[in-house]
Amino acid sequence: MTFRPIRLGVQVAPQHALYPTIRDTVRQLEDLGVDIVFNWDHFFPLSGDPDGLHYESWTMLAAIAEQTSRVELGALVNCNSYRNADLQADMARTIDHISGGRFIFGTGSGWFEKDYDEYGYEFGTVGERLDALAEDLPRIEARWAKLNPLPTRHIPVLIGGGGEKKTLKIVAKHADIWHSFSDGETLKRKLGILAEHGETVGRDVSEIEISTEIRMRTEAEADELRELGTTLFTLGISGPDYDLNAVRRWVKWRDAANG
Repeated sequence: MTFRPIRLGVQVAPQHALYPTIRDTVRQLEDLGVDIVFNWDHFFPLSGDPDGLHYESWTMLAAIAEQTSRVELGALVNCNSYRNADLQADMARTIDHISGGRFIFGTGSGWFEKDYDEYGYEFGTVGERLDALAEDLPRIEARWAKLNPLPTRHIPVLIGGGGEKKTLKIVAKHADIWHSFSDGETLKRKLGILAEHGETVGRDVSEIEISTEIRMRTEAEADELRELGTTLFTLGISGPDYDLNAVRRWVKWRDAANG
């Protein structure tokens, strides 16, 4: 098993703040030493005023790529339904080049019905959206192999979600990173299911980095998740103020965990 240091990713929700505030927050996060800056792929706020200030994900990620020099970046997570698979691959490859090889392709099947209704996408069922993700990931990977210029590196694929029958099977086939909101007991059970899917598809799932949200967790709970194999911990912050106090606390915890 490959040794992985403990990493901290911060999801900057692109809501309830104007872009200069978001840009300044990203600068502060890089200065604080976080490992990854994420945003999310929605068209409307997920909390607070449902019609409040909000920005689109991918165009912002390109700007973050140009603004930063060290942190990795990506969406937590991109909604597969909103864009053609080959276009997603090309956009990811472009940001990969803009960032000098720091882009993470976070993706999922989508769930926020308002986005679909307001922007004219077919919402369908959970199963249909997951089937579309399973069909599109091979297209994305194939397009990366055809683009000129090629990506600067193997673009890491982060898949978000905890569905045991379909999502974890997709993770076993395609993910470099699996992200969930699991507590310790749930994570232990789902890692066992992921290993079973790995056997089915012929992959050693120990290659997959485990990512878990820690926003509402104690340090003892984070320690438990770390002992179970989590090495990427994510924390969400939101406008209008983007309070960084929790980020500073978890940066210290990460540094102590890494010795």
